Amino acid sequence: MAINKAVLAAMRAAGKVAPDIRQSYKAIRVAEDVIGAAGLVDPRCRIEDVSVQAPDGYAIPCRVFTPLDIDFSWREGFQVSEDFAGTILFFHGGGWANGDVDYYSDSCVRTAVRLARRVVSVEYRRSPEYQFPQAVLDCYEVARQLFAGTLLPDVCQERIVLFGDSAGGNLAAAVSLMARDKGEFLPRTQMLLYPAVNDDYDPATSPFDSLRENGEGYLLSARDIQGYLDMYAPDPAQRSNPYCAPLLASDLSRQPRTLVMTAEYCPLRDEGEKYARRLAAAGNEVSCVRILDAVHGYFLYPSVLNLVRDTYKVMERFLDGCELVQEGDAAWVEIPGTD
Repeated sequence: MAINKAVLAAMRAAGKVAPDIRQSYKAIRVAEDVIGAAGLVDPRCRIEDVSVQAPDGYAIPCRVFTPLDIDFSWREGFQVSEDFAGTILFFHGGGWANGDVDYYSDSCVRTAVRLARRVVSVEYRRSPEYQFPQAVLDCYEVARQLFAGTLLPDVCQERIVLFGDSAGGNLAAAVSLMARDKGEFLPRTQMLLYPAVNDDYDPATSPFDSLRENGEGYLLSARDIQGYLDMYAPDPAQRSNPYCAPLLASDLSRQPRTLVMTAEYCPLRDEGEKYARRLAAAGNEVSCVRILDAVHGYFLYPSVLNLVRDTYKVMERFLDGCELVQEGDAAWVEIPGTD
C-alpha cells in the first residue's frame, strides 16, 4: 500500500536534517515535556500517581489510568463506577532515553477507555543516565509487585497484560523472559507494538531488509536506533544479552500468549516479525499482524485515526480471544508462521 506522497516527502525532508540522536535526545525531552503538559482530561478515565520501591530504594513512579462507567438517571443523577476487564502494564517507547509517563498520558487514556482495561504506565529510569539493565530491572520490579498484589489491591493475575511499544516492546519481552527465568511470576499475555528486539542496526550488516528499506525517510532512522542502543547498552558485550536483545535468546519457551504488531514502513518491522515466528516455533501461542501504510510511532498520533482505530480493533479481538478478522479494505496482514 502506497503511503501519501506529500507525507512521505515531508518525512524524508525531516530525516535529512535530523541531528545525531546522541546529541538531540535532551532537546527531544524538552519538546515531549511541553506536549505532555498539554494533555487532555477525559471524564471517562481516572488518573492516579503511585510509586513502587525498587530493591535499591529508588521510588519508581507509575501512573494508573482507570476507565469509568458514567450513568445518569433523573432519580439518582450521575453515577460513576470503575469499569475494567483487566490490567495492562504499559512500558513506553522512546529508545530507552526519550518518552515518559506524561508524554504517553493521552495514549494511555485512549487505551484504557477503548480497551476497557486499567492501564499502569511505568516511569522506568532512562538512558544514558541509567544504562542496561536498569530499565529492565525497574519494569520487572513493577511487574513483580503488580502480580504479587502489593501495587494494586484488586488485580486478577490472569488478566494482567504486558504491553509496550518500540523500546517498551523490548522491555515487555525482556520482562517476560526474566519472569520465566526467575520463577517469581509468569505473565499470561503480552502485546508488542513495533518492538526493538535485535542488537544490530547497521544496514550493511543487519539480516533484516526492513532496516535498509525503511531505515531512512520514515521518521525513525537506522542511525537513530543505533544511537539509542549506544546510549542504552554502550558495552557491545551487553547487547547479546537476551534481556537487551530478546531475539537473541536461545530459549523462547514458556512465554506468554503474544500479539506482535509491526508497521509496514518501520525499520524494525522484520525483526519484530522474526521474533513472532521464533516464539511460535518454540511452542507459544502467537499472533502477528503488519499494520499497512503505517510508520514507526504512529500509535501516538490521533491524526492517523484510521491506523490507531484498526490497531485497537486487533488488540480487542486478541484480548477477547476472537479470530483476527477484518471488514472492507485490508488494514493489516497476518504474518505466516504464527497463529
